[in-house]
Amino acid sequence: MYKPHRLLLDRASGYVAEASAYLRRRREARRPFARLYWPGGAGAAYRPDDDVGAALFGSAAELVQLSREDRRG
Repeated sequence: MYKPHRLLLDRASGYVAEASAYLRRRREARRPFARLYWPGGAGAAYRPDDDVGAALFGSAAELVQLSREDRRG
């Protein structure tokens, strides 16, 4: 015989599993990246841990710093 409290525990466990899977997918989707587009619509995404990505993130940081100095100026 199936115990009534098991039904509630199984349902709650299912909700928790779905919520943790959602958060894991969201966390993976929010990793930093730099995306470049070329004429014609082609594009590529670069992560900060590869060579091209590190160069792009460094250049972006310099541009942000220059824009901050320009506003103060």
